[in-house]
Amino acid sequence: MLILKKKDITQHVDLNEDLIPIIEEAFISLSKGKTVMPPIMRIDIEKFHGESDVKAAYIEGLDSFAIKIASGFFDNPKLGLPSSNGLMVLLDSETGVIKSVLLDEGYLTDTRTAIAGAIASKYLSNQDANTVGIIGAGIQARLQLQATLLVRKINKINVWARDKDKVNQFVDSLKDLKIDISISESCKDLASRSDIIITTTPSKIPLLEFDWIKKGTHITAMGSDAEQKNELQPTMIKLCDKYVPDSQAQTTILGELHHAIKSNLISPDDKFNDLGSIIIDPSLGRKNKDDITICDLTGTGVQDTAIARYTYNICKKNNLGIKT
Repeated sequence: MLILKKKDITQHVDLNEDLIPIIEEAFISLSKGKTVMPPIMRIDIEKFHGESDVKAAYIEGLDSFAIKIASGFFDNPKLGLPSSNGLMVLLDSETGVIKSVLLDEGYLTDTRTAIAGAIASKYLSNQDANTVGIIGAGIQARLQLQATLLVRKINKINVWARDKDKVNQFVDSLKDLKIDISISESCKDLASRSDIIITTTPSKIPLLEFDWIKKGTHITAMGSDAEQKNELQPTMIKLCDKYVPDSQAQTTILGELHHAIKSNLISPDDKFNDLGSIIIDPSLGRKNKDDITICDLTGTGVQDTAIARYTYNICKKNNLGIKT
C-alpha cells in the first residue's frame, strides 16, 4: 500500500490541461453506463455549518477504483482553516485490496471539481466568450476561474460575494493574472456583463434570475451539491435553451434540477443530455451563439476515481509516498 500525503501529491498534480481529457473520459464512461456509481452518502452538521460526503465509483475496464470522504465546513475560514478537507482510498478492482491512501486534505476534490467546470465551459460556452463572472470568493471561486482560463481567452473578470472583505482579498489575490478585474454591485450587475457565469457558493437562496441573463451566456452552477442548496432561480432550468447535468441521477435529488422539479416546473420524467454525452457529441449542446446554457455540477464519484488513479500512478512513477 502506498500512503500519499498532500505534499507528495502537489508536487506532480496541479490544475492543468493534462487533467481535462482524464476527467472527460470519466464523464463519457458515466454517460455510456459503463460505471457502478452508488448514491452519495452525506452527513449534515448544521450546528457548525458543515457537511461530509462519501462518493465512489467503479469504471469498467479499470484495475482500480476510489472511495472518497470529503467535508465542507463553511465557517472554517473564520478559524483560519480551509473550508474543504478529505481523503481518498484507491482499491484494486479485482481483489478489493487497498492500493493507496491519498491524504490530499480535499486538494484532489477541489482540483477535479474545477476541471469539470473547465469542461462545461469548453463545450457549452461560446468560443469567443471573453468575460467571466464569478459568484463567490472562496477556494472554488479561484480554482474555477483558473480552470476557465485553460479553455477560454478571458480578458475581463467580474466578481460578487456577500462578504465584502473576502471579495477584496480575493481580487487582490488575482492581480498576478494581469486581467482586468471588477467587483460587481450585485449578481444582476455581474450577469449583465458576463459571457460565462460560475456560481461557487453554498447558498440556500437563489442568487441568479433568468431575466438578468443576457443572450449567449453560459452558466456553470457548482454549489448546489445538497438538497437545501440553491443558487439558480428554478425557472432558469425551464427557460434556458440547454440544461446539462453532470449526472441526472444526482441533480434530480441534489442539484438545481431538484428545485425545478420541486417547483413543478420540470417533470421528474424529463430526460436531459448529460455532460458526458455532450463531450461525445458536442452538437447535442449549444445550437447557436444566442443560446443560454446551464451546466449543473454536483460532483461525481467517477471524477474521484479518475483523479485518484492519475495521482497514484504519477506519484508511484516518481517514487513518492510511504510504502507499507
